[in-house]
Amino acid sequence: MQRPCRITFVFISLFLVSPYGEKTGNKVTNYNIGAIIDVDSRIGKEEKAAFEFAVQSFNNDVSNNHKLSLYIQNSRRNPLLAATAAKKLIEEQEVIAIIGLETWEEAALVSVIGSRARVPVLSFAAPALITPSRWPFLVTMANGDSEQMKCIAATISSFNWKRVVVIYEDDAFGGDSGKLALLSEALSDVGSEIEYRLVLPPFSSVSNPNEVVQDELIKLFNVQSRVYIVLQSSLPMTIHLFEKAKEIGLIGRDSAWITTNTISNYFDSFNSSVISSMQGILGIKTYYDEGTNLYKTFYPQFRRTFRDENPEEDNFQPSVNALRAYDSIRTIKQAMDSDENSPDSLLKNILSSNFTGLSGEIHFQQRKLSHDPILRIVNVIGKSYNELDFWLPGTGFSKNNGYVGYISADFTGTVIWPDGSKLVPKGWAMPTNKKPMIIGVPARTAFEKFVKVEDGKHPGQKNYDGFCIELFYKVVNVLEYVLIYQFDPHNGTYDELVHKVYNKPYAATGLSMIVPVKPESSAWMFLKPFTTKMWLVTGSILIYTMFIVWFLEHQSNPDFRGPWNNQIGTVFWFTFSSIFFAHREKIYSNLTKVVVVVWLFVALILTSSYTASLTSMLTVQRLEPTVTDIEWLKRSKVKIGCDGDSFVRTYLEDVLKFKSYNIENVNSEYKYEGEFKSNHIAAAFLELPYGRVFLNHYCKKFTTTAPTYTFGGLGFIFQKGSPVARDFSRAILKLSEDGTLMSLEQKWFAPSPECSANVTEESKTDSLSIHSFWGLFIISVATYTVCLLLFLAYSLKRYWNHEEENNAGILPLVDESVWNKAMRLAKYIYNGKVCVRGEASAAPRVPDIYKWSSPTWDYDRSSSHISMENYEVKSQAESEIGIQLQAHN
Repeated sequence: MQRPCRITFVFISLFLVSPYGEKTGNKVTNYNIGAIIDVDSRIGKEEKAAFEFAVQSFNNDVSNNHKLSLYIQNSRRNPLLAATAAKKLIEEQEVIAIIGLETWEEAALVSVIGSRARVPVLSFAAPALITPSRWPFLVTMANGDSEQMKCIAATISSFNWKRVVVIYEDDAFGGDSGKLALLSEALSDVGSEIEYRLVLPPFSSVSNPNEVVQDELIKLFNVQSRVYIVLQSSLPMTIHLFEKAKEIGLIGRDSAWITTNTISNYFDSFNSSVISSMQGILGIKTYYDEGTNLYKTFYPQFRRTFRDENPEEDNFQPSVNALRAYDSIRTIKQAMDSDENSPDSLLKNILSSNFTGLSGEIHFQQRKLSHDPILRIVNVIGKSYNELDFWLPGTGFSKNNGYVGYISADFTGTVIWPDGSKLVPKGWAMPTNKKPMIIGVPARTAFEKFVKVEDGKHPGQKNYDGFCIELFYKVVNVLEYVLIYQFDPHNGTYDELVHKVYNKPYAATGLSMIVPVKPESSAWMFLKPFTTKMWLVTGSILIYTMFIVWFLEHQSNPDFRGPWNNQIGTVFWFTFSSIFFAHREKIYSNLTKVVVVVWLFVALILTSSYTASLTSMLTVQRLEPTVTDIEWLKRSKVKIGCDGDSFVRTYLEDVLKFKSYNIENVNSEYKYEGEFKSNHIAAAFLELPYGRVFLNHYCKKFTTTAPTYTFGGLGFIFQKGSPVARDFSRAILKLSEDGTLMSLEQKWFAPSPECSANVTEESKTDSLSIHSFWGLFIISVATYTVCLLLFLAYSLKRYWNHEEENNAGILPLVDESVWNKAMRLAKYIYNGKVCVRGEASAAPRVPDIYKWSSPTWDYDRSSSHISMENYEVKSQAESEIGIQLQAHN
């Protein structure tokens, strides 16, 4: 039965009560302050004791020129009672400020009344977002919930829980103060989500809370997740909630409970019977420093006052609300020290507060505390709780309450869970003998090597076999726990059976196109051992070798002289015939011999590679697909086949845009060959694992052709967020690493005898590319170039030596043109002769190459040929001298 509404006044003052500016005979100003709290609750009792101690401490300070009178009213956490109390405090007691208000519903109503009367309201509750224009005189002595929700989400992520259940008591306005939206966003950031929301009615609105709470909690047995987050709840509702959850078995094995600071901050206030029902839960508490001098002064006085007023309580530890109660009185007291004494100036001074109180830093920004507090993650054990980790705003988990030391992105504390063990709960409703996990198995499949369902010996009995079934057995044996399951054959389509595959697959899949093959034949087969680029580079190296050999030999070797057509033919024949070691021309220059040795090595490598590649291509049967283009299939409007029970048909229609009437359903792997032979279908589209099995049997008749459309993989299906899916993925990875998965594949997907001896598509010989020989080509080109540069260097050196010797003592009459010099140098390099003014002298046949040449150097020329060349050079020299003399005269 609901208690009657009544308002309790508590008056504490030794002085005359007066409004702003009124003074007594002792010239002491008195100010009235109103406090609205739930006096009957443990938290309200703590706040009352803290208020009284704070007022007494400040009034006992003889240096103060003003005194405080406190009026406390009981709201019982009822917003209407709180609003009524605020109105009376303002009208009858003429209070200058109102403090308390443990719930946001109370604060919202009272702040409206305070704003109209221009009375500042200091609330211990805060919404997700404050609108100053709506509540201009509201100041919250609490922090926002953003960091707390991030802390909870990070804890959820540390234990790899993907889905959670949120429980909260509905407030008087049918909301959750914005906490649910913040939590949902924080969970989404770590890849988790809210599976179910359990909304409890306001405690003040129910006549039989035990029955109501039990009826609501029973609904959770139909929810898979066993991770419960209690977002907000009044103390009476919290007590009933945990007692009933413990009683019906929701707090126990495989479950985890987390409470926000609206509940965890009161752990110190719960008696032993309540704590016993909360064993193993995690709580987020606001951190405050118990080592400060201010706390050491406050705690014994508070303990004495609280014990005297509440002898029935067995726990005298103050909660954070008691500390905020003390700090709120101090905030108002400091704000009144100003000479100005108007409501606006008081609000301004309150918002300008900047000091360190019992609950932390007191500094306001946007009408709420500017800093996010450090949070503590605690674990309820025994009659109290253990401190596990700290959450540092903007940083993460820490082993201490400072920003120096070990920082971690994951929760590091060791938790004793509700079942008394340290093993992290699955956070999921695990199967039992009464309720085993139902495993849906496709009863009809096109490829029975994967799954095969047959009738057993007894009525209703089914036998299951195949690669997937055997792999399932292997995975279950690897799991660290006993998985109780039951196979259930399904005769529908895959789309009806599978909605979503979660976590890692055990076989990569996609869509491959299977088409018939025909023998590959070509009149240009001899060109296929090398790629086009390889042929071009090889030809370029051949031409470069020809040029280098001719350049080094044409001065001294008679085989490389004569008319141009003879020289080109000789050098081409020499270079090409050397590939087969059939050349007969002699080599005089040692530089040329170096070039030829490198060329013979290159030729040996190229010819050997070409021969091996061509031999492989001619001896191995090469098959080519009859169809390579999906667009051709659509333009030709030919029939294609697929497994009608799978999603492939829908994919072909919706994604690849095949017409429905051109798609034929083929329900067995053994029918595809007949469909191809009868020309009923021109191509078949199969998932990659099925295509692999098909080609293992028909490798000589069919092949797969690009492109392959990938979209996920084969896998075991679990409900999204199930921890069993994660365990299966780990087990499959383990089976893959130890070779078990490969053994199963070899057992079930071994190729037929004819295909095992046949060369597969992967073993076909591809054309050799330049990537296999670029090192060889670089070495050859570099060697040729070095030999050419050495030859040119010695030629130039010899040329300039002869120029200096032949021009000694001759005074130049006119400057010789650059063109003439260049032409004479070029003729020297080509002919091996030096031309000088007035005469032509034959230079040594090869410029300083005797040291580099073999003893068999032989250079014969006809005398008529030499004389003609001397004559031509001499005539040119005489002409040049004549021109110079005329210019001199």
